Amino acid sequence: MTQPNILVILTDQQSATMMSCAGNRYFQTPAMDSLAGRGTRFERAYCSFPICIASRFSFMTGRMPSAIDLTVANKLHSISDNNIETIPQEVIDHSLGHTMRTAGYETFYAGKHHFPKMTVEDCGFTVLTRDQRDICADVCADFLLRRTSLEQPFLLVTSFVNPHDICYLAIRDSMEDDQERRLIENGKTEISVLNHALEIPPDIDEETFLMERCPPLPVNHQPLEDEPEAVQEILELRPFRAIAREKWTEKEWRMHRWAYGRLTEMVDAQIERVLQALRQSGLENNTVVIFTSDHGDHDGARKMEHKTFPYEEVARVPLIVSLAGETQMGVVDDAHLVSNGLDLLPTLCDYAGVAPPAGLPGTSFRSLAAGETPGDWRRTLVVESANSRMIRDHQFKYILYGSGANREQLFDLKTDSYEMRNLVHNPQYAAISQTLQNQLRNWATEIGDTRTLDWLAPLRQSEDRVDINQR
Repeated sequence: MTQPNILVILTDQQSATMMSCAGNRYFQTPAMDSLAGRGTRFERAYCSFPICIASRFSFMTGRMPSAIDLTVANKLHSISDNNIETIPQEVIDHSLGHTMRTAGYETFYAGKHHFPKMTVEDCGFTVLTRDQRDICADVCADFLLRRTSLEQPFLLVTSFVNPHDICYLAIRDSMEDDQERRLIENGKTEISVLNHALEIPPDIDEETFLMERCPPLPVNHQPLEDEPEAVQEILELRPFRAIAREKWTEKEWRMHRWAYGRLTEMVDAQIERVLQALRQSGLENNTVVIFTSDHGDHDGARKMEHKTFPYEEVARVPLIVSLAGETQMGVVDDAHLVSNGLDLLPTLCDYAGVAPPAGLPGTSFRSLAAGETPGDWRRTLVVESANSRMIRDHQFKYILYGSGANREQLFDLKTDSYEMRNLVHNPQYAAISQTLQNQLRNWATEIGDTRTLDWLAPLRQSEDRVDINQR
């Protein structure tokens, strides 16, 4: 096969469970489902950092945010106390667009950017549009319909904003009338779209709607009894999050979940316009399509919305890969741990037939999508966040927070998929906690994550180490 075209479709703030093909029965995502039917869906795909700016840095560079000491801890979601003025030129020179251009591709980008101290143009892309909604879908569809098989291969990144508009619900509800008026004036599109998503179906009364169609509260809606202090610290940095947790009623939390689903349906319809154009263009059989998101949303779990913490609702993301004649059709890979931030760039290089930039920690998931099982695939996966680090293996997840007296969590994802029982103080799981802690230390040492090493330093290291690869 000659070098295939590549279409990467990104959404913003979409949890892995927010697709009907993933079993969510409260809304329908036919475009995403169609991709899953023609390709492989990875059930254990994670972002590198559950905040837009940091996760998108990983997409573009194949590196963890800690590689440039990037963290997002203040209330404006900007770079906090790191004094980052520029991204190293070597990182930019080997970013996604430049790498694929060197491989012979034309590289194009449409939609949401949101990168730290670098632009899409810096990363080697030609920008088709900066619109993040319907215009983005139309521009990308028109681009595909105008392409021919005789032109050089292209990489097109199509980056939609939704279901991110769900963020405005708690922000708006926490404001006084004059503040809300200014918010609406400054963000008319977001508020208008959110209001539309909050509408209940016209053919049903409110009581029946709440009983039959509105998603119920999640089973893990209540905060953990032994919640780490660092969680509350971060919530208080953005007061609207603390207000929602304290004051929202059951109905308000459920309406958040309803609107989140409607916003996901809206972006699915935009994705369908792009996929329909790809089918009509005659390029579909020679185009790799990869669909994913930068992170998820807590969506009522532990009385939280937005993102930040490395719980499954936020850290686990959708990831679907489709290439006619190569990827398995309609297969769900629930065995392999994949990092969309670290693994996307090596995967695109694999499809392009070139070596990825040297020194990247990620691995191509092309062979997994084709049904092959590499013997050396990762046994553990790490996710960073502003005030914590997460590492998980095939069954257990360990979280370490950077502050507070209660800094560790251990969850058995096999028996407790909603992360409701912290096992870190259970002596029966001490060896597992220690092993994952050691694995996290090894990872941080390997990639130079000094922040994590500082957080680990006060913790006692056990002499009885269990090899995680033997479990």
